[in-house]
Amino acid sequence: MIDAFVKGLAISLLLIFSVGPVIFTIIKQSVNHGRRGGFSFVAGVWLSDIIWVVLSNSFSEAVKSLLNFKVPIGIAGSLFLIGMGIYFAFIKKIQPKEVPVVIAGDVITPTGKKKTNYFAIFTSGFLINTLNPAVIAFWVAMAVSLSAEYDFNQRIIIFVTCLAVNMLADMGKVLGAGSLGKKLSDKNILLINRISGFLYLAFGSVILSGIVYTLIKHTLVKH
Repeated sequence: MIDAFVKGLAISLLLIFSVGPVIFTIIKQSVNHGRRGGFSFVAGVWLSDIIWVVLSNSFSEAVKSLLNFKVPIGIAGSLFLIGMGIYFAFIKKIQPKEVPVVIAGDVITPTGKKKTNYFAIFTSGFLINTLNPAVIAFWVAMAVSLSAEYDFNQRIIIFVTCLAVNMLADMGKVLGAGSLGKKLSDKNILLINRISGFLYLAFGSVILSGIVYTLIKHTLVKH
């Protein structure tokens, strides 16, 4: 049991210190929409991780078959990231900070704009994580490799520990970024959105270029 716990802790550290689009979006959402926005986003990410962990351990053969479609999944994921990058880098505008008021039960800003759609933020977190081919490969690889050494109950301890520690780390990121967001000016928040957008573009472009390179390489080898 202790060995399984330590293994789960080690895997969680890989996730905590990994650099990807999710960590930057946690910061961006927390800065833009406060702690509720940040928690809404990470909740979507958590749900996605839980689903992949359950599927990888319960239906490993079926989930492994998804890797046969890693090219279309990778293309869809990279295009999704590129689209979000374009939006946040060049299109999205930052509304000046305003004090919201309640009118007929709805929270409205003085300009008439409704308050943040937290469900949309939750959905974006779920999609970003679910459409990331690296996430699928990671959980499937973990489930397959661990099944050779640990039984089902031990794997439950490993993955529960991993997810729990990762969730605590995400909560820390949200709390830290949310507190920072209250002190930032509109100009600084806009800059964070622009940087986040360009990072999305970079990650999406790297994934897409890697897929295109692999496809071209395989085509040349066949000929």
